[in-house]
Amino acid sequence: MAMPTLDLPADRPLLLDGGMGQAISKAGLRQPGSPFWSGRALIERPDLVESLHRQFIEAGADVITTNTYGVVRAFMAEIGIEERYEEMNLKACELAARARDAVGRNVLIAGSLPPLSDSYIPSEVRPEEEMTERYAEQAAILAPHVDFFMVETLITVEETRAAARGAAAQGKPICIGWSLLEKDHGRLKGGATIAEAAEAVADQPVFAFLANCCSPEAVTRALPDLKALGKPTGGYANTFEPIDPEQKTVADRHDLDPAAYAAHVDNWIDQGARIVGGCCGTMPEHIALLRQRIDAGFT
Repeated sequence: MAMPTLDLPADRPLLLDGGMGQAISKAGLRQPGSPFWSGRALIERPDLVESLHRQFIEAGADVITTNTYGVVRAFMAEIGIEERYEEMNLKACELAARARDAVGRNVLIAGSLPPLSDSYIPSEVRPEEEMTERYAEQAAILAPHVDFFMVETLITVEETRAAARGAAAQGKPICIGWSLLEKDHGRLKGGATIAEAAEAVADQPVFAFLANCCSPEAVTRALPDLKALGKPTGGYANTFEPIDPEQKTVADRHDLDPAAYAAHVDNWIDQGARIVGGCCGTMPEHIALLRQRIDAGFT
C-alpha cells in the first residue's frame, strides 16, 4: 500500500500560517495557570478564531492549522470541561473550514496534534502507550475534516513515535515538527538527535520533518540534519527568547519583525526548505511578507 503523502508545490515552498495561540493571547484570552488557554477561544470567541484563520488566508498562507493545540483531554479535565473534548475538536475544524470557504481560496487544512503535556518540559511527557491512545482518539475526530496532520512541538522520541502511530490509522499524511535545543544543534529538547527521532518512525506514514517552535536560528542550524533524512523539510519558528528544556515561562523577542523573520526564512529556502511558515508570535503581517518574498523569488 502506498504511503499517504502531500503533493507539495514543485516550483516554490508550501507556506504555512502563523501563530494562532499568541494572536489569541494578544486579544486578552490567555488564562494563567491553564494550558487550555488557547482553546478557550473556541468557547468564548469563536469569531476571533475564524477571523484569524481568514487573516492568514488573506495574507497568502497555503495552509491553515486547526486551533487544537490546547485541546488536550488532560488540560480540559483540570478545569472541569473534559466532556467537551470532541465538541472542541470539531468546533476548531468547523471554524477553519468556514474561514476557507468565506475567503474562497482552496487552502489546505492541517489538523494540529499537539504535545499532550506542557510544551518544552521533557520531565512531564506522558507514558508512550497512553499518548498513543490519546493521539489516535484526536486524529480520528479530526481526520474527516483535515487534509493532513501537523504533529507539533514534539521534544522526545516517545512523543514522536506515539503521535505517528496514533495518527497513522486514519490514512492521512503526517508532518512532524520538533522543538529543538538552542545550544546544541540538531537535537530535540528532550536530548535525542533528529536522526534518532526520525528512525523511531521510519515505518510510519510521515511525509515531512520540520523544526518548529524554537528560534529561527535553531531552525537554520538544524536544516542540514533535517535534509539528511531524505524527506521534505523546513521550519516555522517562534519569536520568543530562546527556551531551554523545563522552562515554563517565555519572553518575546523584539528583533523579529516581519522583515527580520523573513530574512531567516529566505535562508531556509536557500538551503532547500520545502515547507515554511511561522509559529508563536508570527502574525498575518509576517505571513504576508513571506508570501510576497516567495512569489517574487519563484516567478
